[in-house]
Amino acid sequence: MKLIAPSLLSADFSKLGEEIRAVEQAGADLLHVDIMDGHFVPNLTMGPPVVRSIRKISKLPLDCHLMIDNPMAYLEPFQKAGADWISVHVETCDLSQLLPAIQKLQCKAGAVLNPNTPISAIIPFLELADYLVIMTVEPGFGGQSLIPSALEKTAELKKILRQKKLEIPVQIDGGIKLDNFAAALRSQADIFVSGSGIFHTPDYHKTIQAMRAAILSFSAK
Repeated sequence: MKLIAPSLLSADFSKLGEEIRAVEQAGADLLHVDIMDGHFVPNLTMGPPVVRSIRKISKLPLDCHLMIDNPMAYLEPFQKAGADWISVHVETCDLSQLLPAIQKLQCKAGAVLNPNTPISAIIPFLELADYLVIMTVEPGFGGQSLIPSALEKTAELKKILRQKKLEIPVQIDGGIKLDNFAAALRSQADIFVSGSGIFHTPDYHKTIQAMRAAILSFSAK
């Protein structure tokens, strides 16, 4: 199953509740929440209080992507705030400790790889993860252009998973829009995080349904 995850970083925060309801009604499968600390990435975004507010108004799974130093210290605060999925970067932590710690909190555990980090960095931890994330832009800012080589990396990771007979979904995050969605599908990714590609379009329903139609067409081939 392929899932569409609008990234709230690109939503209009002056009317966040309306934005969330709009993408829910448009057919989103989960909500992607970018957590940045101004250290690991050069930007600051949401913390547990905002996640708690989102949880109150949405029943969709909340996928919290921790782009932060020392993520271990924040696992429980985000879980208590309402996170259902929590992903952490191989560049910031020991995944052999963090992934089981996330699962112990009854959340799905994701392992994230930056564009310039080789797949070899994540291979030892594959069987510990509930999902894997390939960054298709440099982490830290919304609205960037997709890095084509990151899609090649995604396809390579999917091949490795098949060889190991591991059925672990792969999420791609960043720069995904309707005009490159076909290429994103060809990478064999399973979960598509799209921020400006959804929230900066005039009709969220039309955009998400076009993505859904592309998925159905691709799956039928």
